[in-house]
Amino acid sequence: MNTPPTATTTAADTIAADTIAPPQQTIPLQAKLAAAWASFMFFYIYVDILALYKPGVVDDILAGIVWQFDITQTWAITALTLLAVPILMVWLSLTLPVRANRIANLVVGSIQIPFAAFNAVGELGQPWMYFYLLGVALELMLLAFILRSAWAWPRQSGPRLAR
Repeated sequence: MNTPPTATTTAADTIAADTIAPPQQTIPLQAKLAAAWASFMFFYIYVDILALYKPGVVDDILAGIVWQFDITQTWAITALTLLAVPILMVWLSLTLPVRANRIANLVVGSIQIPFAAFNAVGELGQPWMYFYLLGVALELMLLAFILRSAWAWPRQSGPRLAR
């Protein structure tokens, strides 16, 4: 759009008129929730990965111990199950119908809070406390976003069926 200058237009007005701003696109809530769950999982995983650099952790793992737990198949299945729930929420947030999606995000988000906090409880007063507190704080911020978004999800008023 090339607007000829007039007595009241300036060069800046002409440039502004020639520049077309892209239309604002709204990101669907399902995509925001999936992105929040994916981000949550990155923190969840990377806190555990970075914790491997703590002195003595690898030695304990090689000795068959994680925290206070013996590394067994039962431990591995339990750990995988606990990790699978938020991992699947990335997919479920994009695919579940609205009502089920809202409920799943509220339930799973609420259940994940104690699991996130569990990582920091054993480290209170320990040298790595601030690392765990930061990781948990970031996870809790994402969980708060998930819970708030799911709680405030706009209710859709569809057509009512005649009885």
